[in-house]
Amino acid sequence: MPVHVERKAVRRGVLPGIAMLTALAAAVTGLTGCTDSGGLGGATDQKNSGSTAVPAQPGKYRSLPQPCKAADGKKLKAMLPADDSLSAEQREQLYAGTSDPSFDGDRRVGCRWSAQAPTGTLLLSVDFERVVSYDRATASDDDKAHQVFVRRLTEAHLPFPGPTNSPGASPGSPTPTPTGTPTGSDPASPQASPPPEAPAASGSPSGSGSASPSGSPSSTAPPELGSRVLEEPGDEAFLEDKLSPAGATAAQTRTVRIVFRTSNVIVTVEYSVQPSGAAAVPPSTETQEKARQLAVALAERFNE
Repeated sequence: MPVHVERKAVRRGVLPGIAMLTALAAAVTGLTGCTDSGGLGGATDQKNSGSTAVPAQPGKYRSLPQPCKAADGKKLKAMLPADDSLSAEQREQLYAGTSDPSFDGDRRVGCRWSAQAPTGTLLLSVDFERVVSYDRATASDDDKAHQVFVRRLTEAHLPFPGPTNSPGASPGSPTPTPTGTPTGSDPASPQASPPPEAPAASGSPSGSGSASPSGSPSSTAPPELGSRVLEEPGDEAFLEDKLSPAGATAAQTRTVRIVFRTSNVIVTVEYSVQPSGAAAVPPSTETQEKARQLAVALAERFNE
């Protein structure tokens, strides 16, 4: 009898232990199952899968060229003809230019030139600005540079080119910007007054009453007149043409400014001509073409 009681007591002590082990194993199995089916690991994976936004790549340009050396020498001489009285050293100094002060040569640099010609004073400047987006999760460097360009385009009171423009409208039409279109100083300026869809019939100085035939100089003059959006150089560009009022001691000054964007860099070319004495202010076609050629050469310089 005592032996039977002892065995029964041992059996009763073992069974609760087995039950506890079984319950613990079930709990571990359940925890493992939860982890595999989206528990802690699943929550981590879900968090990682939600952050799919990839920061935009940096802009194409990480640095800027030296502006005084970037300008084409032949074009500089065409825009700034040196006086015959200058020595070789003075000519070299003239075309070397003067660098603008800069706190960061990789972000913004500039150069300017000045020349005294028999016909008047000539001023030229170029400016390079590399635009950087400090939040590339929302805007790339190119996007930020585009925003800067649009702001300057707006400040120039020029319309942003887009699908709202009429199909027949010429990108060179100065109609939206009457303040930038010279009046009375350019022999070809009457052709800039009618809209691009209409022929320049009544404003011709020669009284021909119709647009000149193709191949004549006047057929290409309208795109070079007034302030307007340009199709080149760079990714987007615009041109401002302004005449300052003539003063008692100073003649009118024509200033042509071209701003264009190439990737994440904004380039500005400004060319001013102030005649002296009885010299007449140069026509817009001449001044604009010189500034445009330099701007195109600078754009090619960036793409090298």
